[in-house]
This record gives sequence, structure tokens and C-alpha cells, in this order.
Amino acid sequence: VGVDEVGRGCLAGSVFAAAVCLKNEDLSDLLSDSKLISESRREELSPLILQQHYYGIGSASVEEIDEINILQASLLAMKRAVLAIEKQMNQIAGHILIDGNQKIPRFDRMQTVIVKGDLRCLPISAASIIAKVTRDQYMKAEAIHHPNYGFEKHKGYASELHRGAIQKFGPTPLHRKTFKGVKEFVR
Repeated sequence: VGVDEVGRGCLAGSVFAAAVCLKNEDLSDLLSDSKLISESRREELSPLILQQHYYGIGSASVEEIDEINILQASLLAMKRAVLAIEKQMNQIAGHILIDGNQKIPRFDRMQTVIVKGDLRCLPISAASIIAKVTRDQYMKAEAIHHPNYGFEKHKGYASELHRGAIQKFGPTPLHRKTFKGVKEFVR
């Protein structure tokens, strides 16, 4: 089971993770790190991954991020994604391949960390794509509720547009209150 997270460096929104277990190699020539694939191509690939393979999606809320820190929240989202895929597969994951250099703490599963795993390991590549598409869709939906912030464009990352909106309008409940670029504007 490959696992990856997305949204760690954002100023707003939950952090998401996905876990994928590939049933076949049909998409192997199309998979890569989600950051290297265009948004439109990710949106084409994500439903194919969801239809053809086992997957689980997990997240950690803005409140959890502010309470336990972004690293621990990312690992919590990963754990939730693995638990979701295990439910779908109706069995415990035999071996978890995690993008990055941190294992999921207090989680009794065989785990291997792979730096740049989203480039080197197909299940992690697939997980990176569906995590990114899921989080992007979530931020686009949140943009409707917070139209002054441009979430549909920058997806919560610290763009000039986003930083300017925080300065002008203040943080929303979606903003991470402990992050530099937000905490200075919390009233």
C-alpha cells in the first residue's frame, strides 16, 4: 500500500492523505509525482485510479493541525487513509510504503519510508494523484464560502494573492492559526 499526503505547506485547509494498492499495472506508464502532472491530467487519472484499484483517503482538520502540528497531523491523515483502504480491502495492509522520511507513529504495520517515493514507487504515485485531486476539490468547494481568498486558484498555498487576502480580510476558520503568515493576523 502506497501512502502520500498533500497540503502540508498550505496556510489554509485540512491536510489530506491517500493510500493506494494497485490491482494491476494498467496505469503504470501514466503515474508519476502529482506535482509533475498537470491539473487537468491529474483530474483524468484520479477517477481511473479510484475505479480500478483499492484506495483510502484520510485527512486531518485545521484544528488538529493547530493542536498537534502539521507533521503529526500529516501522519494522522496517513493513518486514517490506511485504515480506510484496509476497510475497503477487508484486510490489514501487509506493507505500507510511505512517501518521505517519517513512519506513522503508534501504528502496528510494516512500514518503509521512501524519500521521493512519489517519483520512485507506483502505489505512492497513485496515492499522490488522488490525494492532490481530492484536496484541490475540497479547496475549490471552500472557495464558494470564502470568495475573497482565491482558494480555487492557489488551493490554500502561500501565494501573493492569498497572503494579500489574509492581510486585507483577516483569517477565516479555514486558516491554520499557528502558521506564519496567518498567526500575525489572528485577532
